Amino acid sequence: MKKFMLKSFVAAALMFISVLTGMELANNGIHKMKGYNDPNFQNAVSIHENDKDFQATFLGKNISSHDLEAKKKKLEEMNAFNFFSSMGKKMSEGMTNASEKLIQKITE
Repeated sequence: MKKFMLKSFVAAALMFISVLTGMELANNGIHKMKGYNDPNFQNAVSIHENDKDFQATFLGKNISSHDLEAKKKKLEEMNAFNFFSSMGKKMSEGMTNASEKLIQKITE
C-alpha cells in the first residue's frame, strides 16, 4: 500500500511539473512566433483604475464603467425575461413554503 501511494504521489507530481513546463514553453513559443520583440505586445486583459472610474482593455478594445452602466440600463429597459431565473424563484418559494408547513406540523 505504501509503495502504491508513493508511486501515485510521484506520478501526480511529475504530471503537475509537466503541465507547468508545457505552459512555460507555450508562452515562449507565442513570443517567438512573432519573430521580433514587440514592446507593444499587450496582454489579453488589462485594467487601469482611477479614483471613481476604471478602464479595462479586453483584446484591444477599451471598456469603461460608463459602457457597462449603459449596457445595464439597456437590459433593465428591455425587461429581459429569464425563464430559468423565474423557475428558480418559483422552486425556492415552493421549497420555503413546504419546509415552513413541515416545521409547523412537527412543532404542533
